Amino acid sequence: METVQFKTNIKCSGCIAAVTPALNEVAGQDNWEVDLQSPDKVLTVSTDKIVKEEIRQAIEKAGYKAEALA
Repeated sequence: METVQFKTNIKCSGCIAAVTPALNEVAGQDNWEVDLQSPDKVLTVSTDKIVKEEIRQAIEKAGYKAEALA
């Protein structure tokens, strides 16, 4: 399983609800989480086949920003 992280502008549970359908479709249910306590609001995704660009596009399609972390 591979893990990738993104800096996002997802700020609250309402924001998470907005991106949930898109992230579940791309990454799979229960394969991602957003750390709302982190200043960077880090999204962590763990799946067998990570495609950073697809995840970033899914977040942006839901109206939020995501920047892959190294």
